[in-house]
Amino acid sequence: MKIWHQSLTSIENVPAYRDAVINHIQKIARSDVEVVLHGMSNETYPTEYPGHFITYSYLQNLHREQFIRNALIAESAGYDCMFIGTIPDVGLIEARSLVDIPVIGYGQASMHIASMLGDIIGIVNFLEPLADQLRYNAGRYGLSQKLGPIVQTKVGFYDILEGFNNPQPVIDSFVESAEKAIAQGADVIIPGEGPMNVFLATHGINRIGEVPIVDSFAAGIKMCESLTDLKKNSGVTMTRKGYFNAKPPEDAVKKLRAFYHQQSDIHAGLDYGLSVKAQVQK
Repeated sequence: MKIWHQSLTSIENVPAYRDAVINHIQKIARSDVEVVLHGMSNETYPTEYPGHFITYSYLQNLHREQFIRNALIAESAGYDCMFIGTIPDVGLIEARSLVDIPVIGYGQASMHIASMLGDIIGIVNFLEPLADQLRYNAGRYGLSQKLGPIVQTKVGFYDILEGFNNPQPVIDSFVESAEKAIAQGADVIIPGEGPMNVFLATHGINRIGEVPIVDSFAAGIKMCESLTDLKKNSGVTMTRKGYFNAKPPEDAVKKLRAFYHQQSDIHAGLDYGLSVKAQVQK
């Protein structure tokens, strides 16, 4: 099984995070699963991470095109599944409408897993303006009644990168924010972005008292494995009923993408990506 992982970072430029992701994949993925890491184009980011630039709807929608385009590339290149590894699930709905391989979102996967582990979901996030989008997404996923407090941490992306060398300040900040969410009623916590999630998993932070911390990255990879297996073994695939799910005519997709100056050759870019083969843990 081959999974296309799509990061919202320029992952090749953040080696501490990249290496932590590789190590985590080797721990959580099945031995027959290959996960290929992909980042965002360096041409579209002023830094390795867009930060507040994705907290504006229009700017995030511009970045969305890379996720959609890469879903088309992934299917064309023979990937079995795509994992959108960012909690806003950028491009998830559109990508699912265009390809027939499973497309899994970090946010949706972790919310559904969290809903089976507790009754009130709390999110500890480091991009506060995304709270509106996360609540909107939860409503579409049918989980608005289970989504409780969304609490902002004091640390950001680059603090988390530093935390791989000096973890305690980041751990303390996360625990402080998570305890606020718990005090507001949360009984299960989702780390609000991939870097925070992988950092916590790296340092074995999976619980605060009686409250579990969802490993959202693992939830996404396991959902990729499950839906790919279901498609292969049982023929279960995405619905094509309704406005959000219907697959548009291929010729119209190609024509309009070319008109709007997007890269229409979905075979371009196949040389990019970092492959990670899961290893059986002894």
